[in-house]
Amino acid sequence: MLPPPRPDGVAVVTGASSGIGAEIARELARRGYRLALVARRADLLHELAESLDGALVMPVDLAERTQRASLPDQIAALGLVPDILVNNAGMANLGPVAASDPAAELRLVEVDVSAVVDLCSRIVPGMVGRGRGAVLNVASVGAFGPVPGQATYGAAKAFVLAYTDAMHEELRGTGVTAATLCPGPVRTGFGSAAGIPDDEAEKSLPRFMWRHADAVAKAAVDGLAKGRRVIVPGAPNRVAAAVNHHLPRRLLLSMVARNHPGLADG
Repeated sequence: MLPPPRPDGVAVVTGASSGIGAEIARELARRGYRLALVARRADLLHELAESLDGALVMPVDLAERTQRASLPDQIAALGLVPDILVNNAGMANLGPVAASDPAAELRLVEVDVSAVVDLCSRIVPGMVGRGRGAVLNVASVGAFGPVPGQATYGAAKAFVLAYTDAMHEELRGTGVTAATLCPGPVRTGFGSAAGIPDDEAEKSLPRFMWRHADAVAKAAVDGLAKGRRVIVPGAPNRVAAAVNHHLPRRLLLSMVARNHPGLADG
């Protein structure tokens, strides 16, 4: 279900400067795709691009609407068309809603939700018109249930899952596919940026659930190539996703709240 690489095609990967995004970019490059690397940190993008033949660096702050709206035009100006779109960029905030910073919460919504919708709305129509393309939107195992201690983050990932599920069905028969990647815990530094260092997270998340970013990236691209709708790397995380989805909501909320670092002082 992945379109074959071609000279004027490009795989657009947001949040490509580190972690899962960087590893997805490397995995797609190994399969012959030219990359358009998108993130705020131009220095980190250039560092990655040096190891990827022909990779393009596109520094964009996806929380800024005018910047992300310009991305398709930047690609078109180079005579390229997006054959693959990976919406990986994301952020997370930590703590209860009662102690939240409105600006930080709204920035999260812009990056984790609005940017996904914006880029899909701008890029998917062209894919359908050409009859080829693939979209990978990155959510989380947390998308399958609410996350007390990270309420906005969990809700944002639930949105991404529902949105992409619907798009997957809408695209049936068009030559374009869409999938959601729902990883469990991954050692990327993402949690540390939200205030949950990996060693702290391991106290509430069993070691056997953790995955390396390169393994998650390979599972993601393999799943997208096979036309899967939802990709959850690792059997333990698939079990966790099922528990989150099917456990009575009252029990799930209590269990997550008792163990979440974001509520440790609550």
